[in-house]
Amino acid sequence: MESIELRNVDRAYKTAAGQSWVLRKINLVIKPGEFLTIMGPSGAGKSSLLNVLALLDDEWVGEYWFGEQPVHELKRKQRAELAKRRMGMVFQSYHLLDDLTVAENIDLPLSYKDIPRDRRQSMVADVLDRFQIVAKKDLYPSQLSGGQQQLVGVARAVIHKPALLLADEPTGNLHSTQAKEIMELFRELNNEGTTIVQVTHSEANAAFGSRTIQLRDGWLVSDTANPNLERGEVISR
Repeated sequence: MESIELRNVDRAYKTAAGQSWVLRKINLVIKPGEFLTIMGPSGAGKSSLLNVLALLDDEWVGEYWFGEQPVHELKRKQRAELAKRRMGMVFQSYHLLDDLTVAENIDLPLSYKDIPRDRRQSMVADVLDRFQIVAKKDLYPSQLSGGQQQLVGVARAVIHKPALLLADEPTGNLHSTQAKEIMELFRELNNEGTTIVQVTHSEANAAFGSRTIQLRDGWLVSDTANPNLERGEVISR
């Protein structure tokens, strides 16, 4: 896994009153194998930062390096291909495909890779068993509870062992036992080399990580890896 670096990343939305800034001069280096937590109050820019990292948002300015690859110079299709092959995403609102079964949703990331069908079926079966949702494999998302949909979303994100796993409030719809199991799974994946970035309000979830940054009004205001951080500070590449 390569390091990830953001340099002077800004993101603004146009409003009737002008521009509304949600990210301001974000300079951030994420080392291979880190487990980074993004925290801050509502409206601080946490999900906006995660969407930039996940290549779900193209409207930012600045530089984004994924290893030696300058993401800011890639076309939309190239960014989408990079995200499909190298990243996994756990969404707060699930983002499951309604017309696919649980098993088909989980298989989706594998379909982008050159993996034989029987191997894919075996991997899906293993993940269904690991998440204790074998009995749900032929159901559709509308037939699942919110917690079950979240489990399927996590299973889909991790099945292809992504280099970078991004999670937006990954345990928000789970009861405490399930939440702890998901966080322990994340730690296990992290120990195996997956770089993880999570957005959370939970101090318990943050404790599973190795580093925490805080956002306020779009600014990166604290970083446990850089205690002397000054707002808008530029980190040399």
